[in-house]
Amino acid sequence: MDLVIIILALGLLMLIAYRGFSVILFAPLCALLAVILTEPSYALPFFSNIFMEKMVGFIKNYFPVFLLGAVFGKLVEMSGIAESIAKTIINLVGRKRAILAIVLMCAILTYSGVSLFVVAFAVYPFAANLFREANIPKRLIPGTIALGALSFTMDAMPGTPQIQNVIPTSFFKTDIYAAPILGIIGSLFVLCLGLLYLERRRKKAQSAGEGYFGFNGAGEETAVAAETVNMSAAPSTNSASIGRQVLAFVPLILVGVANKFFTISIPKWYPQGFDFSKLGLEAFGKVDLATVTGIWSVELALVLGILTALAYDWKRVTSGFQQGINASIGGALLAAMNTGSEYGFGGVIASLPGFATVRDSISHTFTNPLINGAVTTNVLAGITGSASGGMGIALSAMGGKYIQAITQYNIPPEVMHRVVAMASGGMDSLPHNGAVITLLAVTGLTHKQAYGDIFAVTIFKTLACFFVILVYSLTGLV
Repeated sequence: MDLVIIILALGLLMLIAYRGFSVILFAPLCALLAVILTEPSYALPFFSNIFMEKMVGFIKNYFPVFLLGAVFGKLVEMSGIAESIAKTIINLVGRKRAILAIVLMCAILTYSGVSLFVVAFAVYPFAANLFREANIPKRLIPGTIALGALSFTMDAMPGTPQIQNVIPTSFFKTDIYAAPILGIIGSLFVLCLGLLYLERRRKKAQSAGEGYFGFNGAGEETAVAAETVNMSAAPSTNSASIGRQVLAFVPLILVGVANKFFTISIPKWYPQGFDFSKLGLEAFGKVDLATVTGIWSVELALVLGILTALAYDWKRVTSGFQQGINASIGGALLAAMNTGSEYGFGGVIASLPGFATVRDSISHTFTNPLINGAVTTNVLAGITGSASGGMGIALSAMGGKYIQAITQYNIPPEVMHRVVAMASGGMDSLPHNGAVITLLAVTGLTHKQAYGDIFAVTIFKTLACFFVILVYSLTGLV
């Protein structure tokens, strides 16, 4: 019965998200429903001390990343950097290859440190413009952006500064470049399958006579509204100089280089951590560098990225600075609240008796630590609707056992890092995932219209994790 309650709460939240309702409201309601069905008297204590604590804790740790990433992404758009990058990519692959162009653009931005939640805001205007010109159905845009931003550059590519690749470092004492060969193999697996799938969908729609606005060409109100925005944000027809196009990549490269620099430097700046008691502020405790270095590094790198984006075209940015910044802050708040609410939901579910049943059954079924870690993290990411949340719960509960197991099986910790990171980005993108909801909101589409293609990318991500395990088992490559 305990397991049925968890499945019921999860299924209800998925259905509500699929129908387009906000998880900010319904995630706590679904979590409390599960608590009430387990023991009604637990409802209020679980809400105050678990749901709200988890939600607030997540926002406390990661809201600055959301905010800085949103501002950086908006400035990348406003300054013309995204426009210049879009032109460069289009010149390389051609306008007819709109899907490939958008995937590459998303991948470049994500791998450079732009928040996953923010890429959609920066890329969507160009995606809509290219898809409209190529007459590709608008409903394929979310799947295309998901492939570029929510898959291989999120957790598989070695060196990606996304939080899903940072969290394992504190558990396995690795760095974000762990298992580079396996990471590249997994990335190519997802990228190739994803592109083949999306191209097949495009050709099928073309054969059926479906265009950007659907079958009748009239379009919906959301599509028409998007068209107006996209036309104003579309890449300029004036050719930019080669030097200008090269400079457009500088802020993105700087974020990646700075992130690496700060990751190495911050532990040297605070070799003993930071103890507030030395300042007479005992109530604030001690800062554990292992848990914040990755976050601080990304935040400082994004600040440098923001400054260079401003310098790229100061006059163009300042012309609409107030409106753009306010819009980016609103987007950051929405993304952080969506994900925080999901994190709180996952915390409540993880505290229920049925969750222990799920966790223990997985542990007893799969003795190989790589498979166990992949399955456990994948399931928990699916339940919580959060890659970072599912991974955090899995490593908090099983991290010590995984370290013992990989030592026993003589598995390098770098391999475990890569497997767990990739597994977190598997089934996390179910309908109730915060990034999925944000992506659909940005594109003006519903789950019913566009989630199917996002789910296909989810399947490819999940398969890639186990494909990497197979490659390591057969070859020993790291």
